[in-house]
Amino acid sequence: MNTLKSTIAAHALFQTMRPEHLALLSEHARQAEFKADDILFREGEPANRLFLIQTGRIELEWRSPGGCSVAAEIVGPGEALGWSWLFPPFTWHFTAEALEPARVIVLDGGYLLATCEKNAEFGYALMKRIAQTV
Repeated sequence: MNTLKSTIAAHALFQTMRPEHLALLSEHARQAEFKADDILFREGEPANRLFLIQTGRIELEWRSPGGCSVAAEIVGPGEALGWSWLFPPFTWHFTAEALEPARVIVLDGGYLLATCEKNAEFGYALMKRIAQTV
């Protein structure tokens, strides 16, 4: 098993996933690093990624109707971030900013969505896991 695939398999969200489904997850996955204050994505931009946090902490914030930034949540190692690629209009509802240096695995949301449509068994397994965390 390659390192990226084994790292995905060890993530809490995917620990019991079947090997063939893990292979699909890792097919378009990549590792990324962010410095403190880097923006992973911005509210209103197209949503197309699922992030598996390996190290660091990421703050989610949204703009209130008055235009002020409001902290919503902080996610850290072992957690996942980014579900907006699943649902129309496929835009981020929050802005995600690294509070400290962070290492993440980035899964391609468009690829995952298309693969879920083609492979109902994989789609069901993925959606069950995501639903439990949302």
